[in-house]
Order: sequence, then structure tokens, then C-alpha cells
Amino acid sequence: MIDIEVEDGAWTAALADAEALTRRAATAALLSEGAEGEGVSLLLTDDATVQALNARFRDQDKPTNVLSFPAPPNPEKHLGDVALAFGVCAREAVEQGKPLADHLQHLVVHGVLHLLGYDHMSEDEAEAMEGLERVILAGLGISDPYAASEGEHD
Repeated sequence: MIDIEVEDGAWTAALADAEALTRRAATAALLSEGAEGEGVSLLLTDDATVQALNARFRDQDKPTNVLSFPAPPNPEKHLGDVALAFGVCAREAVEQGKPLADHLQHLVVHGVLHLLGYDHMSEDEAEAMEGLERVILAGLGISDPYAASEGEHD
């Protein structure tokens, strides 16, 4: 099950179909790993909320584009939660010359892959994760997000 909460109206003001794009990207990421029966919660929120989460759980008092919070194993098959900050995401999309819709879907895929156990702490991990992101996004009709600098992901 994919649960989406649009907490910041800026998301839907900028992208009327923000919820549908988020669901599409999360579904694609789950299907890529055969995890279609798993649950995720996605929060489309503002920079202040993500900054507070980042400070509380990662000791980094700054907003970031996406945060993933894996859940412990549970009978409900809930993988965890992903939060995305509108201001950071919108600014990055402009800086990188990308449509916000594409950037949102990339960051949703990125966040869900973290819930599925992928990481980018080492060069090998980053290559594997980015390669899978490219494949998933290509299936969604989205260009390689790493063709240009993409910014940090958490």
C-alpha cells in the first residue's frame, strides 16, 4: 500500500498531479524489486518540516530534498516513510534545468530505494543505486538524472 500525504499545498500549486506522480514513481520503484505488496508512506511537505526531521534524526539542522526512514521488520510489510521538501526540490529542479515533475519522481524513486535497502555511502553502492534509478526512471520516460549534477540525497 502506498500512502501519500500532501502536507504543503505548494506541491499541488506547482504540480496539480503531484500525488499521482508520487504514486507512479513509488510503484515503479517497488515493482523493480518485486516489492509490490510492501507499504510505504510518502510526505510531500515544506522545508521547515524536513529540516526539523533532519535535525532530530540525523543531527543535521538544515533542510534537504528527501529523507527516508526505514521501518523495522513488521507483519504489515510497511517498509518505512519518505519525506520530500518542496522548496529544496523546486530550487534544485530550477538550478538543474529539469521539470519539477521529473525531479519529484526521481527523488521518490531514490527515497523508496533507500527503504528497500539501497544506499550510496560507498562508490560501489552509489553506482548500483544510481544505475537502478536510471532504469526505473527510463521506464517512466524520465531522462538520466545523473547526466547533470543532482545534489545530495539522504
